[in-house]
Amino acid sequence: LDIDHGTYPFVTSSNTTAGGTATGSGYGPLYLDYVLGITKAYTTRVGSGPFPTELFDNVGKHLATVGMEKGATTGRDRRCGWFDAAAVKLAIRINSVSGICLTKLDVLDGLESIKVCTGYEGQDEAQNGLMTVDRYEQLKPIYKELPGWSESTVGIRSLEELPENARAYIKYIEEVIEAPVDIISTGPDRDETIILRHPFGA
Repeated sequence: LDIDHGTYPFVTSSNTTAGGTATGSGYGPLYLDYVLGITKAYTTRVGSGPFPTELFDNVGKHLATVGMEKGATTGRDRRCGWFDAAAVKLAIRINSVSGICLTKLDVLDGLESIKVCTGYEGQDEAQNGLMTVDRYEQLKPIYKELPGWSESTVGIRSLEELPENARAYIKYIEEVIEAPVDIISTGPDRDETIILRHPFGA
């Protein structure tokens, strides 16, 4: 959604990157020694704009329903799709992300299989972030399919307690985005969190 790096014109009016924090707060950029990137375990978007991994099937409905995907301000339904690792990897590069907070892992509970977008056909332009919105809308995602899990992850607070396939999913995401997952959210409550590396102790 960043006005400079987003899919213009489907963007907000400001800079939403880590660099924007220095501009908006007056906190010098050299004081930033850790940048936490926050992303869901799947992808969502509100309103119009390109969305290569968007789902229109029962899985998309599952993500929207279980994840309670409504816009916080507008109340509009969020569009849902598979985790777009290619887009997250670009965001990590733009923001110099140190580690990821992966939220809503529990929403994937019960899915037989889960897909991760690892890139796009014609991906060179997409990786560089140099692409018109019309071209972006034509991208076809390249997927890696992983086994899902039937066990509940809700409220789990340690990595070891997660289902084996959930741990494998997290590990695969780390490999593709080339950044560590430092925090995992397993529910809406604050204490339903797995902290592998604390941002303030980094």
